[in-house]
Amino acid sequence: MKYLKFLLVGIFFGIVLVKSEAVSWYRIYEMFRFQSFHMYGIIGTAIASGILFLQISKRGIIKSIKGADIFVPKKEKGISRYIIGGTLFGFGWALIGACPGPMYILLGTGVYSMIIVIAAAMLGTFIYGTIKDKLPH
Repeated sequence: MKYLKFLLVGIFFGIVLVKSEAVSWYRIYEMFRFQSFHMYGIIGTAIASGILFLQISKRGIIKSIKGADIFVPKKEKGISRYIIGGTLFGFGWALIGACPGPMYILLGTGVYSMIIVIAAAMLGTFIYGTIKDKLPH
């Protein structure tokens, strides 16, 4: 029962993304062609919210579900890995028309072809986990 609130927030988040058309392939297509500000506004709002809540959690105001302080480890410096990873993520996003969160939302709305996309994403994650020690980081 203690996880019920997270399920409800997830359902609410899915409804918000569907109603704001953030899971619409057409809106994503517009974004990658720089034809509309719609998706950039949604992404910008998400970034601003993330920064705000991260700063609040760093000050100890927000705690984890177990009451512990939230700790975000520092990332290793290096620009090339973020450029390469971000480019691959962007290519996948543009090709499929959905990033990881909306993939599950689209599946929930009845787009059953997303099962293939989710399976491919999980396979890619598994392959990366298998070979990550051999990759230059």
